[in-house]
Amino acid sequence: MKALVTRLDSFGDVLLAGPAVRAVAARADHVTMVCGSRGAPAARLLPGIDEVLVWEAPWGGFEPPDVSRPDIDALVERIDADTALILTSFHQSPLPTALVLRLAGVRYIAADSEDYPGSLLDLRHHRAPHAHEAEAALDLAEAAGFPAPDDGRLRVRTPPRADALTGPGPYVVLHPGASVPARAWSPGRAAEAVRELAAAGHRVLVTGGPDERGLTAHVAGAHGTDLGGRTDAPTLAGVLAGAAAVVTGNTAPAHLAAAVGTPVVSLFAPVVPAERWRPYGVPHVLLGDQDAPCADSRARDCPVPGHPCLNTVTATDVTAAVEKLIAVTQPMGET
Repeated sequence: MKALVTRLDSFGDVLLAGPAVRAVAARADHVTMVCGSRGAPAARLLPGIDEVLVWEAPWGGFEPPDVSRPDIDALVERIDADTALILTSFHQSPLPTALVLRLAGVRYIAADSEDYPGSLLDLRHHRAPHAHEAEAALDLAEAAGFPAPDDGRLRVRTPPRADALTGPGPYVVLHPGASVPARAWSPGRAAEAVRELAAAGHRVLVTGGPDERGLTAHVAGAHGTDLGGRTDAPTLAGVLAGAAAVVTGNTAPAHLAAAVGTPVVSLFAPVVPAERWRPYGVPHVLLGDQDAPCADSRARDCPVPGHPCLNTVTATDVTAAVEKLIAVTQPMGET
């Protein structure tokens, strides 16, 4: 059986699809994943995927392209699958993707859908109202005939060792950036946290993408180690895997940390529900006012002056959360 899984969103969304991908891979001879360019680096980390098709959907992403008949025709020609699982967030429709897959000749298509699908879906599944995104994907996979073959946690392929970047000894990672501004802690608060964590005896590494070098340099200051722009996806996985804890917002590194088994202090802005997007399957502490006026707004920019849902969180709160996680997860006697 040739199977195809689609998740057309960003890096973190694709990581959350990982348990469902493994369920499909356990029963399929070949698994292709269709995702956008922002999700492709995550897809290449997932166990069970044999091929990644990168395609920018006109109905997905922050800056979707215009509809192009030649572009869609080219994707249709590339798809070679018998069975497909369309993974979407709770507020997205799978039906445009299902139409493309039908045109490509995929015989069996399963998806969560509240909209009437006509002949586009063979399995119209209804997700549980409060399910985490990873659990919702697994539920759909099981309904489509792909039961979970393992514990269902997030996983990635074994990352490379990152000792050359991290240096010797224990450390904490702080990742201050986020792809959506409403989900980011303020740079000033993050810099305070680095100073306070360092004063409490923790070595702090500050991570970020190539376009975040100014941010990471500011946040690291004189008390942290700036790794901004120095980690691709596999290397970042290695850095996070070696950390005692990771401090970050609701953004990709939170899910990548969970995928390598590292505890997370989650600075979680409630613009999306924590029950669906919190760090999955690892010890974590959730910080941030989950009842703030922005709750469930899906806002990209904070609609409330001062960003109170996160900026009421202090460096002291973060340091206490880090130390709580380390105390809970560190083997007795290890330092």
